[in-house]
Amino acid sequence: MPSTSDLASTLDHDQAVGRLRSSYQRIPAGQPVRLAKRSSNLFRPRTAVETPGLDVSGLTGVISVDPAARTADVQGMCTYEDLVAATLPHGLMPMVVPQLRTITLGGAVTGLGIESSSYRNGLPHESVLELDILTGSGDLVTARPKGEHAELFRTFPNSYGSLGYATRLRIELDPISPYVALRHVRLGLDELAPAIESIVAGGTYDDQPVHFVDGVAFSPDEAYLTLGRNSDAAVETSDYTGQQIFYKSIQQRTTDFLTAEDYLWRWDTDWFWCSAAFGAQNPYIRRIWPRRLRRSDVYHKIIGFENRHQVAARINRRKGHPDRERVVQDVEIPASQLAGFLRWFDAEVGMRPVWLCPLRLRDPAGEAWPLYPLKPGETYINVGFWGTVPIAPGAADGDVNRRIEAAVADFDGHKSLYSDAYYDRDTFDQLYNVPALQEVKDRYDPDARLTGLYEKAVTRR
Repeated sequence: MPSTSDLASTLDHDQAVGRLRSSYQRIPAGQPVRLAKRSSNLFRPRTAVETPGLDVSGLTGVISVDPAARTADVQGMCTYEDLVAATLPHGLMPMVVPQLRTITLGGAVTGLGIESSSYRNGLPHESVLELDILTGSGDLVTARPKGEHAELFRTFPNSYGSLGYATRLRIELDPISPYVALRHVRLGLDELAPAIESIVAGGTYDDQPVHFVDGVAFSPDEAYLTLGRNSDAAVETSDYTGQQIFYKSIQQRTTDFLTAEDYLWRWDTDWFWCSAAFGAQNPYIRRIWPRRLRRSDVYHKIIGFENRHQVAARINRRKGHPDRERVVQDVEIPASQLAGFLRWFDAEVGMRPVWLCPLRLRDPAGEAWPLYPLKPGETYINVGFWGTVPIAPGAADGDVNRRIEAAVADFDGHKSLYSDAYYDRDTFDQLYNVPALQEVKDRYDPDARLTGLYEKAVTRR
């Protein structure tokens, strides 16, 4: 029987959905339908729209957690920070917890999310059992793997709001112990993929269980896999929310223990390694920078301020330095091609370090998801790189990103769409199966109230 608090949460949710639908009705006919939200984890600008947006202010919580069934009903705008806070007391976690606290569950499903459990649990949308979607036509439908709206269910991932917005998602949960024991294993570039494939096949490395896998390539001569296992006890836990910095520990120690919560957010405190751009890794600045403000959403706001006002860019020009191109991307490369891609990337782009995260579709014999067609049964490595590079004389802003897009295709990979994209329309439509998307869009958004995927990802409308 649902608890009193669950019933109250359900009532609150129903009222929030009512406000959402009312806000849809207030948007003038023919005007685009978008969310009215101030924050985002996307790294691409878009044209400002003055018309009212959808009121999602009441859709930010966890409705209920069922520890026995290992499921949770969650509102679409709930952050993973709040979701994890609700599940960890039950010894449970979402099947995949993306690296940054303020990524929302709905965002990770309509976009893509990934983390160190993805080698066994796939991507966040693969643990969704059902979801309620407000479509472009203003209807609220419940989509499941089977039934009337099954086509919408499978096409929703990677649609980035072009098919609608999730208001409620029922997801599976995974057990997690109070602690995570880590091993940092140094390997050569050609050793990475075989080691990953061995872990995928057996769930172990050197006869020890492995529940989480990611890694960092600091250079072509220095790469590590970080292997985590659930543990009910810890000798001593590390704290990387203070003066110590997690990514540096990978080079400094071979073993480590973290609490489950600190493990899930180990990358958020320093935005992987990108907090260095703001001075947050300087020991003197770090001592006076409050812990509560050393987190990814704060850094994202600083970046947003710079994008609007170009303060650092103007100072850079006055010093006579070249303008810089933003290179913020995550790409999926087949494991067999990983070493070749990393060598190409280091030689041609030169950004260091890069993040490595293995993933496989959760059901090796299942259907591919139409808008991000990874092959069932194949291991991919997410390669993440985030920063800027100088624009060479005679080159244009975007040239490096275009070369990366071409290289990803050459290495049989695929690219996430949360950041800048430069594909021409025909190439984009082929890579992301836009014809399949359009068929579903014609049914659920017949008046094209929602911005199309190409327009969102490339032309930034």
